[in-house]
Amino acid sequence: MSENVAPTASAPRSLHGWSTEFRATFTLAWPLVIAQVAQNALQASDVIMMGWLGPEALAAGALASSFLMPFFLFAAGVVGAVAPLTAQARGARDIKAIRRIVRQGFWAAILLAALLLPVVLQIRTVFSWIGQDPALAARAEEYIQIAVLMLFPALGVIVLRSFLSSFEATRVILVVTIGGVVVNAFGNYLLMFGNFGMPRLELRGAGIVIVLTNIFMLAAMLAYVLRHRRFRRFNVLIRFWKPDWPRFRELFHIGVPMGLTVLAEVGLFTAATMLMGRLGTDEVAAHAIALQCASLAFMVPLGLGVAATVRVGIAYGRQDREGVRKAGWTSFALGTGFMAVSALCFLLFGPAIVTIFLDPGVPENRHALALAASFLAIAGIFQLVDGAQVVAAHSLRGLSDTKIPMLMAIFGYWLVGLPIAYVMGFVFDWRGVGIWTGLACGLAFVAVLLVGRFAMRERLGLLDRIRL
Repeated sequence: MSENVAPTASAPRSLHGWSTEFRATFTLAWPLVIAQVAQNALQASDVIMMGWLGPEALAAGALASSFLMPFFLFAAGVVGAVAPLTAQARGARDIKAIRRIVRQGFWAAILLAALLLPVVLQIRTVFSWIGQDPALAARAEEYIQIAVLMLFPALGVIVLRSFLSSFEATRVILVVTIGGVVVNAFGNYLLMFGNFGMPRLELRGAGIVIVLTNIFMLAAMLAYVLRHRRFRRFNVLIRFWKPDWPRFRELFHIGVPMGLTVLAEVGLFTAATMLMGRLGTDEVAAHAIALQCASLAFMVPLGLGVAATVRVGIAYGRQDREGVRKAGWTSFALGTGFMAVSALCFLLFGPAIVTIFLDPGVPENRHALALAASFLAIAGIFQLVDGAQVVAAHSLRGLSDTKIPMLMAIFGYWLVGLPIAYVMGFVFDWRGVGIWTGLACGLAFVAVLLVGRFAMRERLGLLDRIRL
């Protein structure tokens, strides 16, 4: 079936042209991009301030966070299904459905947090199994025993972010996230170090603050939704305890593959870090530098991806094939366009960029800096495919298509990218360059599959709910 289908009364003509879609997507996406950067800043402030406590506290806090985050990211992927579902309901002008979807999103958040909490609390046992230093494991447990409670408010924040994003109310997300960064930094200053007469709680203080920060963000977003005239009509908390089992099941049906897709990609980069650890300290340091630079650039297509989910979902909900096409390809063009610029920067200015992280005047740093520059050159090459795959995946989420993309991601990352990384790095002795080459190949493979799937959405029956 061709992309250009003549509209009928059942399948309305797209309401606007390419330029209008471009402006709508950009307006929706830019606050989300900055909010993603701010979220990274929140995590970075934790790491920096833990470092002020000393290397042991930093190591323990980093280990605890690295243990907690995969569980959180999986759960966030599941409840993130609120975004495409509410966008589709908005397109269909179904206010009652929106309220029920958000309510079931909160239910899913509470259930997932309750299920994951006892698992995360086994951190000391898990660390003992894998041979971590007992003293570090004990200090990591100090942090995680409190920090794990952040799952409840943090997943609630994801539900409200998804709801607000589906109505293009992204500036409030940005403001609340920046507020969270401030609360987190000030709270750490008080409770980690005992300033202004507060007790010095060190890592326990950091755990308390991350919970309080997420409670603040949840309360701020919830107050906005309940009080703002645009959103209070949805009454998202009315009859909160009333179940809607079909929508609850649908949320997990769409969301679980989303969560597993996130885990597959995070796991690939974690595995790459483990492989780097076999090569030496300089390789690990260089890998961390290049990964930090690539992650920062990735925030732009990630924000555009969320915008793509919303724009595609709205068009899908209003039965607008042409709108789906314009929304998906506009986000794709913006995402890959930005990544082309960042790729050029990495390729041309990589050696200068890496000096932000290590002093080139110190002789011991020179090898790590040279490695980081070479890794960043390859990161520049895969910037394009990384942007393409994340926007394509989010566009497909707008069509509630998540299961097949999940399988594509798992196959591409773990059966293509990781084996190539190992073979290139260790069999062909390309070392760190070979590992980064494998990452690029895995991302490129997934990007081709996902972009191709969106391009063939009509033939694959992904738009069958839109009547001709």
